[in-house]
Amino acid sequence: MTLPILTTPRLTLRPLAMSDAPALHQWLSDPQVMRYWSTLPHTEIAQTEAWVQSSLDAMAKGEAQDFAVLHDGRVIGRVAFWQGDEIGFLFDPKAWGKGFASEALRAIAAYGFEVLGFDEIRADVDPDNAASLRVLERVGFKRTGFAEKTFEIGGKWFDSVYLSLKRP
Repeated sequence: MTLPILTTPRLTLRPLAMSDAPALHQWLSDPQVMRYWSTLPHTEIAQTEAWVQSSLDAMAKGEAQDFAVLHDGRVIGRVAFWQGDEIGFLFDPKAWGKGFASEALRAIAAYGFEVLGFDEIRADVDPDNAASLRVLERVGFKRTGFAEKTFEIGGKWFDSVYLSLKRP
């Protein structure tokens, strides 16, 4: 499946590309950004390139829809669907607090409902990640559950808050 280019008043969402690895590496190597992510911070660009390649492979198999988020021509984030209707996002800390994540999530959610035919979009968030929970709830996601010790990173277990957004 070839992904479209999605646009909002301030953003362009286009298919993720290997050329995005250097921008993504800046955040994927930042402990503050990765604090609630499902892997440890990347220490080498090769890790980020392998991560991008994994996303590209999943996209080629139709297992993911992964978009780079651009503002004024610069990559400032990434939003994606994987495992069907599960959504995830990651943004440059310089873009935090400006409404870009909410704007991008609204765009990809509309794509999920209108083009991919989802009836529901799901999210799984670390309960300590208050900023991501606020973004999802601002977009209309509702909390649907909680589970303890759902993933382990560097020998430490983390919990999950589950959220969903129903088709409008």
